[in-house]
Amino acid sequence: MLRAWIIWFLSTLFMFYKYAIEVSPSVMSTDLMREFSLTGTEMGNFAATYFYAYLLFQIPAGLLIDRWGPRWVTTTAILVCAFGIYLFSMAGTFYMACVGRFLTGVGAAFAAVNCIKLIASWFSTQRYAFMMGLMMTLAMLGAVGGQAPLAAFISSIGWRPAMEILAFIAVILAIIFVLIVRDRPDQKQSTSLRKISLFVSLKKVLSDRQSWYLSLYSGLAFAPVSTFGGLWGVLFFTQARGFSHHTAATASSLIFLGFALGAPLFGWLSDKIGKRRPPMFWGTLTGTLALIPVLYLPELPVSLVFILLFLFGFAISSFLLCFSMIKENFALIIAGTSFGFMNAYDALFGAVSDPLTGKLLDLWWTGEKVGGTRLFSSTAFHVSLSILIVYLLLSLLLLKPIRETQCKQAEPVGLP
Repeated sequence: MLRAWIIWFLSTLFMFYKYAIEVSPSVMSTDLMREFSLTGTEMGNFAATYFYAYLLFQIPAGLLIDRWGPRWVTTTAILVCAFGIYLFSMAGTFYMACVGRFLTGVGAAFAAVNCIKLIASWFSTQRYAFMMGLMMTLAMLGAVGGQAPLAAFISSIGWRPAMEILAFIAVILAIIFVLIVRDRPDQKQSTSLRKISLFVSLKKVLSDRQSWYLSLYSGLAFAPVSTFGGLWGVLFFTQARGFSHHTAATASSLIFLGFALGAPLFGWLSDKIGKRRPPMFWGTLTGTLALIPVLYLPELPVSLVFILLFLFGFAISSFLLCFSMIKENFALIIAGTSFGFMNAYDALFGAVSDPLTGKLLDLWWTGEKVGGTRLFSSTAFHVSLSILIVYLLLSLLLLKPIRETQCKQAEPVGLP
């Protein structure tokens, strides 16, 4: 059992790292826009380059991990991630920065699928949702680290040296990962996984309507976290609310801190009551109601903004139960494929939402600049960020056709 926890911890360290890197552009947005002379659309496209790679490699990540196991596949992915970050830190042009960001996304695409697959292999079904929640606790703490702490780190040594150090840390993690992690407790079962056809795994997932409903819900519910918390939140608070950069980074980090605390609690609650859909519905609804005043009520005191952002992150973490549901809809031998399919939708909405928000900001830009950086009005932010509320409302509607799994694992029907 100790071995299982060590493997879980190393897997979640990659998740921690992945989220810190994913949200890092939010605290570098002013530096990057100034250094590369970027518009809002270009900044959004830069951040989304990560999600383009993440989207393209989600299903392949699931197929490869199902086929060859997490250990070697994920080790390679961590090294690719490290190389992408290093290339970004050395970039002399916007094009090279995007290439580095893209390669970072390629490696990061394997983080969640790897972790979810190892949890399914090393822990019992009865503890799955809770372990998933704990996984996301560490992952969201990574996102917290990628906000105010990373902002302070970058402020002290510069964004390029900070990225170099993060690349070196990834190399160390890859070495430890390959030395310690094993695919499954039972080597015989691990070998049998390689006999499952990639085509059969993918066909099974794609032919099930629940895969599509759950994945669409997941993408819509999580997009506001990645888009607002991961990129535009800091700029919104500094330009539309007049917060200092540190206060803005702290405000955004509270989303991820709330998520970190909420995820295991929703997992525990769901396992306790034997249902997934009710916590997902009430959590998504509460998160929506918490985000609306933050975006549209300009006179809110800073303390109340902090509370609402924490509540938003805490409540929206309930969406994570859909990962338990998609696992329960399929046999464990194709878990990686089903997770990869669902995660692809999270990446898809991230890839669309970051540049779309930037484009809307540019359309409403009045021509003002401060220190070489575009200054956007409150109205521009209100219009552009409204898509996040639309996402959340649509996600609530998508919960209706999702079938309750009663926290029970499906049998491997129709697989060789």
